[in-house]
Amino acid sequence: MSSLSKHIPLVDLVAQYYSIQSEMDDAISGVIHSGRFIGGEEVKKFAIKFAGFSNVPYCVPCANGTDSLEIALAALGIGKGDEVIIPAFSFVATLEAVCNIGATPVLCDIDPIRYTMDARNVEAVMTEKTKAIIPVHLYGQMADMHPLMLLAGVNNFYVIEDAAQAHGAEYNGQIAGSIGHMGSFSFYPGKNLGAYGDAGAITTNDEQLYNLAFKIANHGRTSKYDHEIVGRNSRMDSLQAAVLSVKLAHLREWNKRRFEIANRYIQLLEDIEQITVPVINDQSKSVYHLFVIRVPKSKRDDLMKYLAKHSIETGIHYPISLSKLKVTTEQLKIVTNCPQSEKASEEVVSLPMYPELTEAQQEYICNHIQDFFST
Repeated sequence: MSSLSKHIPLVDLVAQYYSIQSEMDDAISGVIHSGRFIGGEEVKKFAIKFAGFSNVPYCVPCANGTDSLEIALAALGIGKGDEVIIPAFSFVATLEAVCNIGATPVLCDIDPIRYTMDARNVEAVMTEKTKAIIPVHLYGQMADMHPLMLLAGVNNFYVIEDAAQAHGAEYNGQIAGSIGHMGSFSFYPGKNLGAYGDAGAITTNDEQLYNLAFKIANHGRTSKYDHEIVGRNSRMDSLQAAVLSVKLAHLREWNKRRFEIANRYIQLLEDIEQITVPVINDQSKSVYHLFVIRVPKSKRDDLMKYLAKHSIETGIHYPISLSKLKVTTEQLKIVTNCPQSEKASEEVVSLPMYPELTEAQQEYICNHIQDFFST
């Protein structure tokens, strides 16, 4: 298997580039020759395309996914004295965004099957100060949104979908970013829809929220020097918009391919007793931003070292739950009990996942996992 003697990365962005090289080169060259690097038609065109893809009328492109969360919170009027509930198993950006707008983050535990926010856990921690929740659609699978939206409606708080890992994921036929009051996306290069640098976007069905978020992201203005509110600089640049427009045209096919790869992983690994593979949920169709298995805590480091020895890259998303981060416990002085999040952080392993991954590479990966657990 000489073709497999090369390193198998966790994500292969170079292989993706080669698959669309001529389209991408033309798009980048077009921006360079236009001389328009901030704003302009490329950004407007991408906003329209991504809104359509997400089945919403409005999209605000911005500089990155963390900004998109902060701007969404600000547009909803959330700030000092307000509490925002977030899952304890997520990337730190979800926590940072709440802190950066002056609100108080409240951690809740996850559903251990989906790894996402559960309405029962939200109920356990919400108070009269709760003004919003941020369900994170982790690894490509959406949270169970119906009970969360019902809970929000009854208790009069907002829902911001953190869909940074869920471009095109579905929940009962609805697209990620179209269910909550606002949706937040990251286009970090390794995402299913990734830029060639940082970029993000906000989606919404609400015209007033769209107009306010647009102003906040653009120095508080709607025209060049007419500043109506205090805003910030969070503009998507034209090169990133052009890159994203090219990739967006391929995203449905890439997501379909990820689903096929995930199914094959499950078939190849499900008989290994010490591994827990992802559960396929027909209600919540995953786009498998990551393919994450669980192994016993005592085996994880050795498994990863064994695979690395055979040129297979793996990852951990995430090795420390938000409830155990130093920023949470030492700086923010948050003490909470989130056992499912903490257990997951000790057991999860991300395997290589990208549309260009071949069947031969998958077999090579899974054969070595089987070898590890059979010795």
